Amino acid sequence: MEISLKVHRTIHKKGTEQTPFSLIYGTEAVIPIKLVVPTKRIRSFDESSNEEGLRTNLDMLEECREIAAIREAINKQKISKYYDKRVKPMSFRIKDYVWCNNEASRAESTGKLGPNWEGPYKVIDTSAMGPYILAGINGERVPRTWHATNLKRCYT
Repeated sequence: MEISLKVHRTIHKKGTEQTPFSLIYGTEAVIPIKLVVPTKRIRSFDESSNEEGLRTNLDMLEECREIAAIREAINKQKISKYYDKRVKPMSFRIKDYVWCNNEASRAESTGKLGPNWEGPYKVIDTSAMGPYILAGINGERVPRTWHATNLKRCYT
């Protein structure tokens, strides 16, 4: 587990184009294998210039974090735009019949081969924000509201 965390902190992330280690400490990490097998960076190490470089990196750290935050926001906008193009908005009208997702209702698990949907229920009220109030076939209200993502149209 510890090794996988170290690897995660030293890999450049797509959203920020930085490593998590460099965003925290202001410099790139030297992984242990590079100490055993010397690289150009290790061979050209000079303690006095290293100290000066670390101070410069710490001075620039806040600016690097701001740039990473901007890059991450741009990346999130791209992902959101991609998602929004493909999402199909669902809406139901009053008196429509719907099925409710069994996992969302927190009903008792009926096992692997049990039903995934329960119902049918009838939509008795809705608001502009999206929650739906449902009632059973017998007219008894369901005790909570439901979001459209947890409902599926029932064709009766």
